[in-house]
This record gives sequence, C-alpha cells and structure tokens, in this order.
Amino acid sequence: MGGTIFNISPGGALTTLYAFCGQYMCSDGDHSFGGVIQASDGNFYGTTQGGGINDNGTVFQLTPEGTFTTLYSFVGKDGSAPTAPLMQATNGDLYGTTAGGGRYGAGTIFKMTLAGKLTRLHSFNGADGANPVGMLVQATDGNFYGTTSGGAGTVFEITPAGTLTTWHTFSGADGYSPVAGLVQAVNGNFYGTTSSGGANGDGTVFEITPAGTLTVLHNFAGYGIDGANPGAALVQATDRNFYGTTTNGGDGDAGTVFKITPGGRLSTLYSFDWGSGDLPYSGLLQATDGAFYGTTGQGGTDCCGTVYRLSMGLGPFVRTAPGSGKVGAPVVILGTNLAGTTAVTFHGTAAAFTVVSSSEITTEVPAGAGTGKVRVRTLSGTLWSNVAFRVRPQIKRIRPTSGPVGTQVQIIGVSLRQTTEVTFGGVAATEFSVNSDKQVTATVPASAVTGPITITTMGGTARSTKRFTVTE
Repeated sequence: MGGTIFNISPGGALTTLYAFCGQYMCSDGDHSFGGVIQASDGNFYGTTQGGGINDNGTVFQLTPEGTFTTLYSFVGKDGSAPTAPLMQATNGDLYGTTAGGGRYGAGTIFKMTLAGKLTRLHSFNGADGANPVGMLVQATDGNFYGTTSGGAGTVFEITPAGTLTTWHTFSGADGYSPVAGLVQAVNGNFYGTTSSGGANGDGTVFEITPAGTLTVLHNFAGYGIDGANPGAALVQATDRNFYGTTTNGGDGDAGTVFKITPGGRLSTLYSFDWGSGDLPYSGLLQATDGAFYGTTGQGGTDCCGTVYRLSMGLGPFVRTAPGSGKVGAPVVILGTNLAGTTAVTFHGTAAAFTVVSSSEITTEVPAGAGTGKVRVRTLSGTLWSNVAFRVRPQIKRIRPTSGPVGTQVQIIGVSLRQTTEVTFGGVAATEFSVNSDKQVTATVPASAVTGPITITTMGGTARSTKRFTVTE
C-alpha cells in the first residue's frame, strides 16, 4: 500500500477517503508522509514522497467529496521526495520543501498556485543547508522560516521572492539534524526541536529570536526518563505552553508526549508502550474541542499504529482558515457547537456570516477590522480564536509622489490603524501619525532614498505600487 487519506470522528469512527495505489511509478503518488492541509478554497492539499510520472513525488488535491487530482509531478530539477506538509501563505499560494533534487540534489523550496503552477524558489547546495524535511512557517513579517536536516542542520529564512538567509548552523552540542519545522510563538520568537545531539545526544528543544540568537531550552535524556529523538514540530496551545512528541525513550522506550513552557520547564505527559502505540513521529494537533490528537507509526491492537486523543482540560476555541487576509477576503471559521452562532467579530468589528454546519462558519474580513482575536458568540457561550487573525494592510495611493526631506506625505489605503512603521526607500520615518484606518501621514526622513513607501502594521507589511521620488 502507498498510504491512505482518512478522517476520523471524535468518537473514533474512521473513514478512508482515498487509498494510493502503492506500486512503482503510480501516477497518483505513494507515501504521503506530510499529511494534508485544508486551504481557503475548502479543498485538501498534500504531497507524496514518491510516485508520480517521474517517481519523484507529487502534489495532490482532494475535495471534501473525495475527488482526487494529481496537480504536479516533480521532475528532479525542481525537487524530489517532498516529505513535509504544505502550508498556505497569505497570498493564497501553497509553499513547501523537497528533501532532494533541485540544481544541486540537496533539496528545494517551492511555491505552487492552487491551480497547480509550481515555481522553484531555492535550491540548497549543502553550504546553505541540505535536505529540508520540515514544514515552513510564514511569520508575522511575511517571510518564511524553516530547517534543514542534512549535516548538523540549519535554521533559515527565505523571502517570498526567494532570497535565503541562514540564521543558524547547528554544532551538535546545541542539537543535530532538525527534521521538524518551526512554530512562531505569540512572543514573536521561534521554537523547534532537533532529532539528536545536545548534551545527551537524544535531541533538544530550542528557541531562536528574530535576531538569530539560539537558546537550548531542554536536552532530552532518553530511555526511562523524558524521551528521545523528537521528530515533529511543536504546537503552542491555548494555554501558551508548547506540546510535542518524542519518537523514542520514555518509560516504555516507545516515545512520549511532553509539555514545555516558554521558559524551558519540561513535563512528560505520557509514555507510550506497544499497546497504546509506538513511534509517535507525527506530532500533535490541538483540535477546536481543546484536546490534542495524534498518531503512532506502529503498535496498538493490530500492530499497525494508532490514533490517540490526549485531554489536558483546555477549553474549546475556534480556528480560522486562513489565519490572515485583507478586508473582504473569505474566511472559514472552524469549531464545535457553532449551529447557534449569533455574532462574529474580528478584533471587535462585527462581520456578516453564514453558519454552514455545527462545525463551520463562512465569513469575510469586515471593513475596519484590526489584527486580533476572532470572537464567535453562540447560544451556549463565547468562543475565541486560538491565535490573533492578522488583517493585512493595503496601500492604494500616495500624495504627493515626490518631494524633499521634510515633506509630509499622505498614505491612503485600508487597514492602516495599527501602523507601527513607515519607510521611504527602506529608510524608516521618524515622524508619522495615524489619521484613520484609511490614512497615515508621514514625514520624509533624512537619508531617505527614492523607492516604494512601505507600511508595517500588526497584520503585516504593504508596499506602494508607485515609487516616492526624493528631490533636492
């Protein structure tokens, strides 16, 4: 078998949605290690590590009704063996990595439209990292961050245009071979794991700041203690702590589930044995009922793995898909017991909505909304989103379009109320005022150069389409 795609109810009823053919050169692909994500169009997207026309892996789409489409088959020069899940960026495109292939055979970063047009953004060459197998994360600055596992491993940043910067190269003492992606926490820093290395050779949990300073928060100690070899990304839960799994170690040497605070205090929540499952390398998902769900690679009653649920007493919440958007953009709100919803607000601004089912609401980002939590009021109480929804700013026009240092420039757009920075050709303005959600007035700073004007808000960054010309 080449793997399956399934859904499972909270009560444990499992339905197979699609089964890959599992034979050599199957056009639909095989070994979908990365799982699937649901995009803003309601469909599911994922990758297979092998198969496809060239046996280099595929990108596929699956509709909620079960219609499967192979969108792309990798050819080698654009990548091979995509292992990580995809992610959908704020521009609506999908982004991912391949563990091999590319110009140097060390893996790639790519983007792809929902229609299936793929663009290779970067080919790793070994010197800047190799073999990325973890999921990318798009940070609040709009750039993407991830890890490579080859050699000792790296942490990198890549812009939407494809400019890559290596943030950190692991030495072994601070960890070795991160095979999972990163998570950006509410404090703005990034958190991740390495599968080995550290003080005991069993892997680490680390924090890295936007300035690139890495701190080891925990060194795993292996069998009979706190686990070993974490292979999946952390998840920051609604209690602001991080939760994750180790594939080995613990009381039964079959892996663990752990919690770690942002300060580095780790608690082992569960140690697997063969009966409950073995090799939990898929990580955790906090569902909207507040509980955590995951899978194991083997073990259980029939030896072939388990699906498990872990409750920590955390309350229900709602999740938005996507997690950011411009005013007017469609948003899906997922949760439980939503049938009696009476109001939806984005950071206090009311939005029109449609209740699709007890677990889904469709809406749009309302005019005047700011970056902040989404609130859903139901007959049984109020639910909040687990993270802030980021409302992306827009610049419509600037006036005037030229002038000397000291000129006051009006920047007209949408979602500008939460502006934190204005730049002229990359030079920050020392004086600006937010007049309304649709206008900011900024003074051309000393040393400003001709170029676009950018505005940064809590929801992201917008750039003017016209350049501002700095005159004498």
